[in-house]
Amino acid sequence: MLPAALLSLPLRAAADIRARRFLGRDPLNAQRELLPTLVKRAASTRFGRDHGFASLVGLPFEPLYRTFQRQVPLRTYRQFWDDYFSPQLVDDGAVRRLELHDQTWPGLIPFFCETSGTTAPTKYIPFTREMFAANRRAALDMLACYLAAAPESRLLGSSTLYMAGSTKLTPLGNGVLSGDMSAITLRERPSWLDPFVEPKEPLSCAPWEERLHGMAELLLRNRSIRVISGVPPWILLLLQRVRQLSGKPLHAAVPQLELIIHGGTSLAPYADEFHRLFEGRQPHFLELLPSSEAFMGFQLYGERGMRLTPYYGAFLEFVPISQLDESGAPRSDAQALPLSEVAIGERYAVILSTCAGLWRYHIGDTLRFLDTEQYRFEFTGRDKFLDRFEEKVTQGEVEAAVAALNNAHSGVVREFMVGPDIGNRRHCWVLACRTPSVAQDLAATFLDRHLMAANADYATFRSQGRINPPEVLLVPEEQIYDWSRTIRGKLGGQSKIPHIDPTLTGELTATLVSYHTTGGSADSCLSFAGL
Repeated sequence: MLPAALLSLPLRAAADIRARRFLGRDPLNAQRELLPTLVKRAASTRFGRDHGFASLVGLPFEPLYRTFQRQVPLRTYRQFWDDYFSPQLVDDGAVRRLELHDQTWPGLIPFFCETSGTTAPTKYIPFTREMFAANRRAALDMLACYLAAAPESRLLGSSTLYMAGSTKLTPLGNGVLSGDMSAITLRERPSWLDPFVEPKEPLSCAPWEERLHGMAELLLRNRSIRVISGVPPWILLLLQRVRQLSGKPLHAAVPQLELIIHGGTSLAPYADEFHRLFEGRQPHFLELLPSSEAFMGFQLYGERGMRLTPYYGAFLEFVPISQLDESGAPRSDAQALPLSEVAIGERYAVILSTCAGLWRYHIGDTLRFLDTEQYRFEFTGRDKFLDRFEEKVTQGEVEAAVAALNNAHSGVVREFMVGPDIGNRRHCWVLACRTPSVAQDLAATFLDRHLMAANADYATFRSQGRINPPEVLLVPEEQIYDWSRTIRGKLGGQSKIPHIDPTLTGELTATLVSYHTTGGSADSCLSFAGL
């Protein structure tokens, strides 16, 4: 991921040493050491004073953690914003200033990561120098583990293409900047990394469409680029553009490409299209779970799933999704578990306390552990789920259904959204398609059957008539990107199309009614819906 970072060392020997050190770490011991350190650092902040952190300093881990749980409630972003961030915000319409000094972390927060999540307004997530350093250690460990496991690799000395957001950041006063987390990381990198990181300015701060085209040309021109890092749908768009420009299969157009590092959303719905573009001769893929809040895990070459990495400035807790309310937030009586108490196969919402001043913060990501020895896990999406009819259909189940549809129909679906239609008691799907090679009713039947096979509650409610057959709308793939660009104001970088949107009810229902009753075009339907 950051090849230059090892060039000053004895190359592969250094990678082997770093990989062995990583593999030898004890996740539970790392967490026991981290929480007391975080609490001590923040004891004098406003948050630390409000929650009695001074009384915790010096305690052994077990009594410290029990008291920490009692004194610090679980919080959503909105609760954090209302209690600690918004009082520091000045917004007169022309100027927006946000300065957090000794509020939840000592000193001034120098950066804020802007993230729209799925349907929420823009969030401002604090990002400190300590978190920046922790993320850099995570990247180095991931690269070292890959190099140690892949002796044939040619990454050392090569370049990485980061599909980050625009590096044109927004000033928030007193030197504080905000923007996409990946863009902050790219812009604030050490100068000695410059020869090994692409794209550079001015391309890195160009508008999305210009940046996408420029990166495609760069990938074709610069044969030293052997790694692409980004979110699966945007990587796919880049590779499609590369193929269009070159007129060749990707394995011939970019034969130097060795590794694709992806995260943020499941690869499964896009896997068939990646396979088709490379005509079966694909580079290696490694998944990681980064976020604006903290780095949580990465995949080791040759392993299934990712390994939890509780070493990078974040103390992790886990809430079973059965203890989330209908909005996806922890209920008031939810009991968060430490890493030592998680169970295999259970799906959990992640709670973070970090070196960026977030405390028992409900991040919105969910995961499922595959084992409790190496703490390998699979990312199961956001904690949004379809539950308006008590069916508890998860994002993972939705994405698996689309992946199966794509596998059966040559990757026809490029992007998608699904939400509830309360009045007609059904799910409504918008499938953004490459070509109209699958019929609407066929897609609806396929998705319905797949969800019934995957989710017992959904199957029961369907058989009882409590949920009606789903409705599907097929639209051109560009339409959903236009919607994300114009309505959400987000496209590229770390932003993602919300695959599950529980708030879509009114808009999507109106769209489908308009489409079927007036015979309108897909364009007019999407316009009517705000898409």
